[in-house]
Parts: sequence; structure tokens; C-alpha cells
Amino acid sequence: MTLGELLPVRLGHFARTPRTRHRAIDEVDRQKGLRAGADILIMGLRVQLDDAEAVRAWTAAQLAEAEELVVKLQADVDDLTAERDCLDEEVAALKARFAAQLAAEANAHRIAVPCGYRDTSALEDQATRPIDVKTLWDALGIQPVTDPGRIH
Repeated sequence: MTLGELLPVRLGHFARTPRTRHRAIDEVDRQKGLRAGADILIMGLRVQLDDAEAVRAWTAAQLAEAEELVVKLQADVDDLTAERDCLDEEVAALKARFAAQLAAEANAHRIAVPCGYRDTSALEDQATRPIDVKTLWDALGIQPVTDPGRIH
């Protein structure tokens, strides 16, 4: 007995062509979905790229402004340094020219302070007697041992 005789339905009813065609249509639909997803992804990446380009352009503009400001500030620093050097030379020349007059004015307007003294009228400020510092031998009245065999 064969398989065809055992089954009530004929095997020819399930031909391969409809199943293949159905799978091809499903594959085409799947590919179209993938294409649509890829198109959306590409659009999103283009938006991100445009945003990044805008940020880059803004950063480049800020950098150009900063470089221009640095150049201006460096020019100001150079000008002020030259002016300071000229003023230093002028001050040195004026000090040399008027040194005697400045010294005479300083001596004329000096602040004289009398010699200081310590007020010892308060009990806690009274002077103490000097501390008597002696060697241990002198303080204890002993002499160094010169003969180890002799007991003192």
C-alpha cells in the first residue's frame, strides 16, 4: 500500500507554486518595510547631520570671534607694556633728579617715637629674677668619677 492510498486527500492538491508565490509576496512586502525603515533611518541621520553641521558652524563663528578678541587684547597688552616701560624710565629719572629733595622731606617729616619701656606696675607684668643655670655636677655638688675603683 502506498501513502496516496492511505490518505483521503490527494497530495497533488498542495502544489509548490502557490506556496512559493505566497512566500515571494511576503518577502517583497518585508523588503518594502525594510526599505521604508531604512529611509526613515536615513532621514533621521540627515537631521542629526544637519544639526551637527549647524553646531559646527556656530562653534566656528564663536572661535573666529574669540580669535579676533585675543588679537585685540594682545595689541592692548603690547601697547600697555610699552607705556609701562616708558613710565618706569620716567619715574627712575625723576627719582634720580629729586632724590635729595625727597630725602630732605623725609627727614623733615619723620615720625619720632620715644624709646619704649615696660610698665611693670601690674602683678602679672613684674619682672622675674634670672634663672640660675648650672651643670648637674655643680648643682648636686659632685665631681666626675676619675678613678672607677674608688667609691665616693
